[in-house]
Amino acid sequence: VQLVESGGGLVQAGGSLRLSCAASGRSFSNYAMGWFRQAPGKEREFVAAISWSGGSTRYADSAKGRFTISRDNAKNTVYLQMNSLHPEDTAVYYCAAGYSGCAYRTGYDYWGQGTQVTGSS
Repeated sequence: VQLVESGGGLVQAGGSLRLSCAASGRSFSNYAMGWFRQAPGKEREFVAAISWSGGSTRYADSAKGRFTISRDNAKNTVYLQMNSLHPEDTAVYYCAAGYSGCAYRTGYDYWGQGTQVTGSS
């Protein structure tokens, strides 16, 4: 599975962005999908995950109430809608595919190259 993220950019505090992750290769709908992020000097951390059907989602505490993960299996794409962005959300955001849909990096087998999100104060 090849994953390509897009939609990152610079946004003012309180603003919104929608990230997309387009998949190609093996059947997208077989995989749970996750979003992770990595800020400079920090470990890569879990943001959100969605099951293969889209019927189940989970979020990091930092994302609950502000971010929404969704997927469109017909378009082989997963999304991350981010609202009320803070400067602390600044990071490279990665999408990942795997079978677990868990909050751990080891649960994912395929990763995209990342897209930069920068929140300004």
